[in-house]
Amino acid sequence: MAVVFISGTQQNKPALYLIGDSTVKNGKDKGDNEQWGWGHFIGEYFDTSRISIHNKALGGTSSRSFQTRGLWDSVLAKLQPGDYVLIQFGHNDGGPLDDTARARGSIKGVGDESKEIYNPILKKQEVVHTYGWYIAKLIREAKQKGAIPVVCSLVPRNVWKDGKVARGSQDYGLWARQTAEKEGALFIDLNALVADVYDREGEEKVASTYFGTKDHTHTIEAGARLNAAEVVEGIRSLKTLKLNDYLK
Repeated sequence: MAVVFISGTQQNKPALYLIGDSTVKNGKDKGDNEQWGWGHFIGEYFDTSRISIHNKALGGTSSRSFQTRGLWDSVLAKLQPGDYVLIQFGHNDGGPLDDTARARGSIKGVGDESKEIYNPILKKQEVVHTYGWYIAKLIREAKQKGAIPVVCSLVPRNVWKDGKVARGSQDYGLWARQTAEKEGALFIDLNALVADVYDREGEEKVASTYFGTKDHTHTIEAGARLNAAEVVEGIRSLKTLKLNDYLK
């Protein structure tokens, strides 16, 4: 927990770190090509005089590449006891393990299997693990620093079948839940929370209100605001999570 000095006195002020991909933070400080991540708006729900918000997500990253590129290390170095980490990955984990464009994929599932590859981006040999392995590593290392990790399932894409939006309940959403439960971390089923709203509002309204014309993954501002609201709804549902104390 960070310590700040106010009028000559010490005040404990915890930090909330967000880590994830472009659905959490798109572009730099503002939306990129009208695409926004929910992390940009979540601070509006908190009393930032009592807690600081740090959106350390980066577009294009997976649970694997966020760590292999050193981004997690930079967050870990700043974590203090009593801080919080919101974790949301999955959208980019399904990519190839060793392609020359990104080399960011992880092995599907939550098992212990691994594969050694040559990473053409990092230009070195690398042992690639499962999605669950990488999420578990984030949880454990956050806990070792005395921080409180909270795992979120990935927000749904604008993909529909038979009038219902596609959910992650059989893959990355499920694996996020399973890993959180195995590691004793709190879990927010963000995928289900947002998908429930989408199903109620319908495919046509969701497409026109929350998504732009660029692709089916990235939300415009209205969609990012909805996702942020559902993250906060998930936080409120976790009655033992003291992060609730900092909500407005």
